[in-house]
Amino acid sequence: MSDTQAVLEGLISVRAALQAGSRPIHVIYLRADKRDRDAAQLAREAQDAGVPVERVPAAVLEQHVQGKTHGGVIALVGPRRFVSLEALGADSDRPFIVMLDGVEDPYNFGQAVRAFYAAGADGMVLRPRNWMSAAGIVARASAGASELLPAAVSETAEEAAAHFRRRGLIVACADKDRAVSLYDADLTVGLFLLVGGEKRGVTRSFADRADLRLRIPYGRRFPQALDTTSAAAVLAFEIMRQRGTMI
Repeated sequence: MSDTQAVLEGLISVRAALQAGSRPIHVIYLRADKRDRDAAQLAREAQDAGVPVERVPAAVLEQHVQGKTHGGVIALVGPRRFVSLEALGADSDRPFIVMLDGVEDPYNFGQAVRAFYAAGADGMVLRPRNWMSAAGIVARASAGASELLPAAVSETAEEAAAHFRRRGLIVACADKDRAVSLYDADLTVGLFLLVGGEKRGVTRSFADRADLRLRIPYGRRFPQALDTTSAAAVLAFEIMRQRGTMI
């Protein structure tokens, strides 16, 4: 299909996009011999949403994806639907918004999004780079969280920070210089958190203007930074713990 921009692989990714309405779904392909309960439930959900489902030979799936990790389920989808910055966290009295900037590996990006979604983040901000070419990888690495978490686009992290600061949120970033331990910081407030990539981290100009710099304390002297996925999980779940939002 000419307007197909990505292929989502696997039942979890496809179901997340279907349930969230995060993008147009042109068609869902099920391998002809896939007759389990989950596939049948997905087909019913798709029918209710007006999304066509076709049972096809394995060769048809292989025309769209490489490898066998799809488990007999793929979807041809259109572009991700984004909301405005204003809409992110609008229904929360203390929004928790995250931005991942400079995370170049789609697997790391997806796994970090999974952590923030599981910990209760209200939304994420993305730079306008084209993630569509890696949407399938991101969705799979995030266990569908990249489709479920509301997302907005901002040209720069500074632009997003200015917006959320005007809304009364504290602008925070993960840093190691002149930073406080995240276990000593008050993370129960409305928060816009920027997490940089493992290689370059957060820019110095952003860190200098942040309201709060957070560092992750270690159990021994070790000069290397945590990878983005690990740092995201530590930050996300400490925010959740302080807010008392665990279920």
